[in-house]
Amino acid sequence: MDGQLDRRAELSEFLRTRRARLKPEEVGLPSFGRHRRVPGLRREELAQLAGMSVAYYTRLEQGNGRNVSAEVLDAIAGALRLSDAEHAHLLDLAKPKRQKRKSVARTQQVRVALLQLLETVDTVPAYVSGRRTDILAWNRMAASLFGDWGRLPLGERNWSRLVFLDPEYRDRFVDWEQKASDMVSWLRMDAGRHPDDPRLSALVGELSVKSEEFRRLWAEHDVKEKSHGVKRMRHPLVGDLTLSFETFRLVDDPDQSFVTYHAEPGSPSAEALRLLASWGTDAAAPSTLTERRA
Repeated sequence: MDGQLDRRAELSEFLRTRRARLKPEEVGLPSFGRHRRVPGLRREELAQLAGMSVAYYTRLEQGNGRNVSAEVLDAIAGALRLSDAEHAHLLDLAKPKRQKRKSVARTQQVRVALLQLLETVDTVPAYVSGRRTDILAWNRMAASLFGDWGRLPLGERNWSRLVFLDPEYRDRFVDWEQKASDMVSWLRMDAGRHPDDPRLSALVGELSVKSEEFRRLWAEHDVKEKSHGVKRMRHPLVGDLTLSFETFRLVDDPDQSFVTYHAEPGSPSAEALRLLASWGTDAAAPSTLTERRA
């Protein structure tokens, strides 16, 4: 890694992998059986579906997205059946917004009011995440559920690093494979928005060297936005929990998100969270509300 991701290569691989996952019969085209030499759609088939010349689409898939119109990208997104997150990622790669370099490296800070809100929300695990899946701030319940992030060096307070490099997190998430896939998909979205971020490039390089699973998932070019869902956790003190999470992206800083976990009222998981809250520092190493200034 030379301090930034190659946007042209990213665009090329993203389009290629999206094209490869579509079968001709799924889009109303003949498959010609086993005589096909490529997985998924051919370039000429995709160009036909998007209503453009093969030469034009080929140049785009080779990473040359210069001066491509939003209408053309919309047509390609429709032909490839991209999700909203994938469509946004395609736009980030093909039509990047101009950014000042210092804005990429700026310090991420959590507003005082948001830190106070974390203290107030003391019955459910909650934290603030930022660029590169960094963990910026959290409350006592989050430390009880996930582990005491305050004991980690600043550079290790990062979800992607923990999921792929810390064996404890393989045990803490029952569906670890899904959690790992989600982390890479979220990190890919960030890479599309900020490909010239040297810290992100360094993180991707480190994880690629140290984790075979990360290398495999990164090569798939899947992307998604973190929103809401369900996670099954396995806590060393209270056992298994099924928790719903909600993600609230900050309007004034879209690179930061406020994330909460909660259990269905009256469920065994709700009782487990209540026990974690009552045990306090006995459920995790002593921790107070901590802010990381990345």
